[in-house]
Formats: sequence, structure tokens, C-alpha cells
Amino acid sequence: MALLPQKKHYRQRAHANPFSDHSLDYPAAPELIDWTAHYPEGQAAPQWVDIGCGFGGLLVELGPRFPDVRMVGLEIRVQVTEYVRDRITALRVQDSAYNNISVLRANAMKFLPNLFAKHSLSALFFLFPDPHFKSRKHKARIISPTLLAEYAYVLRPGGIVYTITDVKDLHEWMATHLANFPLFEPVDEHTLRTEGHGPVIDAVYTSTEEGKKVQRNNGDKWLACFRRIDQPSR
Repeated sequence: MALLPQKKHYRQRAHANPFSDHSLDYPAAPELIDWTAHYPEGQAAPQWVDIGCGFGGLLVELGPRFPDVRMVGLEIRVQVTEYVRDRITALRVQDSAYNNISVLRANAMKFLPNLFAKHSLSALFFLFPDPHFKSRKHKARIISPTLLAEYAYVLRPGGIVYTITDVKDLHEWMATHLANFPLFEPVDEHTLRTEGHGPVIDAVYTSTEEGKKVQRNNGDKWLACFRRIDQPSR
């Protein structure tokens, strides 16, 4: 049985500057990606993407629960990406139920359309993103009007954006920007659970390192979800 990697061997700063040159390799177009290098069972591209996946908690939680959905986490930090990759490799030795999850080192703020085709995704996750508290740093927040155009491009109509944070100001920022964008409409937690998304929402709340830390400290978690619509109503 393969031993799971230990985080202490993958030291990395808590955050990375998304505007820095990180010497990333990226394809000129999504069709140039060989997804067989990520998924043992074929070339099909992922449908769910965890942006800023951290240590991969959401992927590991949801992979076995949704065997027909391919998922990938995007992470900009080298050592964290290596940890998630090694974690998935070890889990696959134990159980093929993890064959549908993978990780990719990438900067989602710069290269998302290079990785995913138009309307190819059905879920995007933004779980406990860097709040960038200072006003001059707000341009680095992962939710912004410019980036929302790219998220709408890769997300198919009906697809869901899941956001959660323990910072109320960031929650209000993300919810306001998504609500003001014409191709997204808010969808409440009860509706999503009624539609069968309950296991996904449970994982959004509890599966990540940050989510568990907030829970241990009895902190608040602010959830906001939005559906990609086909045509704006206004």
C-alpha cells in the first residue's frame, strides 16, 4: 500500500503573486492538452475545475462520489502542486476510484482559455481564496469583472460557480461582482440541494484545509453560488 505524502515535506509560502512570471508551460489551445497524462482511462477533458485547489481536499472528497465526472485542480505553487500530484498517485494505488481527479500547475488568472474550451465546464470552485485585504491588492482577487468574462466563457450554460470564504468582505465582493455580471444569476443553497448538489455543497464547506481550520476555530463560512445563464435577462 502506497503511503500518502506528508505536507511537511512540501514546504511552500501560503500565497503566490499571480502577476509574477512563474515560468509556466501552457498550451496554445485546449485541444493540444494530452489529458491521458492526467487520467488513466482516456483523453476526455475535465468537467469540474477547482481553482486554487490547495492541498486537494475537494478533489479527494468528490472524486469517488462522482465517478463519471472528471475533475482537475489548478494550483500555482510548485510544492503544493507536487504534493497533490503525489497524493493522488498514492490514492490511486489503493483505489481506482481516484482515477478521475488530477492536478495541474497553472495560473488561472492568465491562461484559463488556453486550458479549457468554450462551454466545456459544468462547475468552477473558488474555495477560501486569498482575500488580498489591502485595497491596492484587490486587483489580485480571483473574482473580478475581467476574469468573470473568462469564467463565463469556459462554463457551459447551467454550470455552477461555487464560492466560499471566512472573510465577509471578500464574500460580499465576490457575490456582488458575480451578481452584477450579466451571464451569472445567484442560486441559493436550498435550491442546489433540491437539485441534487448537496454532496458537492457539503464538500465545499468541509473538505479543504482552510474549511477545516475555520470549523475548528468556530468561524463563519460565507457561501455564494451562481448559475451560468444562456442569455442575460436584462
